[in-house]
Amino acid sequence: MIRHQEARTRAARRPAVTLSLPWALAAGLALACAQGRAAPSTFGPVIGSALLCRSGLDNAYFHEYLSKSFGPPYKREGGAWWFRVDATLWGAQVREVMVSDDSSDLVFVAALTDSTPEELEKSVREAAGTAFKAVDASPHPLRRSNPGSTIAYANDKSKIYCAKFKSQPAGR
Repeated sequence: MIRHQEARTRAARRPAVTLSLPWALAAGLALACAQGRAAPSTFGPVIGSALLCRSGLDNAYFHEYLSKSFGPPYKREGGAWWFRVDATLWGAQVREVMVSDDSSDLVFVAALTDSTPEELEKSVREAAGTAFKAVDASPHPLRRSNPGSTIAYANDKSKIYCAKFKSQPAGR
C-alpha cells in the first residue's frame, strides 16, 4: 500500500504534458510539410538534366515527381503547373519549377532562379559543362545551348527551360 501511494505522489509531482488531438495533428502536418519541401538528392539529376535538355520530357512524370517531393502545385497558369521548391542547381538557388500541363503542343520543364542570366550561364557552364550562346544582340538576349536549353530574363532573375513539341500519335 505504501509503495502504491508513493508512486501516486511521485506521479502527481511530475508536470503533465498533454496535447489535444487537433494540436498534435497540426504539429505533425506542419512538420511533414516542412520536411516535404526539402529537395531530394535526385533533384539535380532529374530536374537539372531535364532543364538542360539532356533527358526525355514527360510532363506527367515531372508533375508526379515534383508533387511527391514538394507537395501539390500551388497554381496552374500559363499552360503550366507551378511548384514552390527550395533547392539549388549548379550553385543557383531555385524557388519555383514549372511543368507543362496538356493545354499546348509543347511539353516543357522550367525553373526560376535567384541568379541573373549571366550568373546562371556561368554556373551551368562551370558545373555541367554546357555552353550557351546569345540568340541576338539585344540588351537582354535569350541564351541557348546546343541541346536546346534556354536561359531567359525574368525581371532581375532568370528562367531556364527546355521545351519540345509533343510526340503525336501515328497517323496524325
